[in-house]
Amino acid sequence: MINEAFGWLWIVGGFLTGGLLGIGFDRETFLGGYASWARRLLRLGHIAMIALGVLNILFAQSVVRSGLDPAWNSLGSWSLITGAVLMPGACALCAFRPKAKPVFALPVVALTLGASIIGVGLVIGGMS
Repeated sequence: MINEAFGWLWIVGGFLTGGLLGIGFDRETFLGGYASWARRLLRLGHIAMIALGVLNILFAQSVVRSGLDPAWNSLGSWSLITGAVLMPGACALCAFRPKAKPVFALPVVALTLGASIIGVGLVIGGMS
């Protein structure tokens, strides 16, 4: 399943972006300082990559027990991948364009859809 490979690659991407952010961590004014809006959002984006990579791996492990039609599983799969890509992108965009905050709705909707589909599938799969 694509989610497992994507998840591991997304975790690696999270490590690499964290490493890039870490290059300047020792400078007090790096990206506006430790508590600055930009620095907080970029840190959130890199952590989101790791966490959403793990979520995609969990999806790949759970989908085999899902009682849903493969089309629903595919929608769940692509929703989680889409949300995982959009979330760090939204964080990066908003780090430098704070007025773009409404863009966070896109990854939230995609991730909620994907998690809901696999959750329902596991409930249905557990009943059969």
